[in-house]
Amino acid sequence: MIALILLWVGAVLFLNGLWLLGRVSDQEIGVINLFVGGVTLLAALASALRGGASLDDIGFGALVLLFAFTYIWVGVNRFLRADGRGLGWYCLFVAITALPIGVALLLDAATTWQYWLGVNWLLWAGLWFLYWVLLVTKRVGVELVGIVTLVVGIATAWVPAFLLIQGYMAL
Repeated sequence: MIALILLWVGAVLFLNGLWLLGRVSDQEIGVINLFVGGVTLLAALASALRGGASLDDIGFGALVLLFAFTYIWVGVNRFLRADGRGLGWYCLFVAITALPIGVALLLDAATTWQYWLGVNWLLWAGLWFLYWVLLVTKRVGVELVGIVTLVVGIATAWVPAFLLIQGYMAL
């Protein structure tokens, strides 16, 4: 399931980066955010609520929901034409949650996949922190956030999903 989620997260982060750089319209970006939010919501709920779900399955679902809700909120905001301050504060919550997860994963890592995952969580924490800075404090340029979104989306989601799907990388 991780390859499915990462592929679509890569797509939405790539397109959100282009949107922040002015290459995609507000109306269009809502579509991919709602779609990916829905796909990741379903994947998270399937993991957490299936019969016999372990604590790990429930935790995985809970963590995926952090990001699923972000994409849904971005999509809804585009149609409501909201300013994004509430979303920005939510992004700070996600960043604060993701940071210790990344640290814990790195401290316990024994495999390449575990190190990669720990670094990803730190990158996602940094990216969501940038969203808070952009949307709430407005102390960072939208172009910088767009470029970082593109790079993080490609490096932490799109490429790894492709490698997993093609069998070039194993968990």
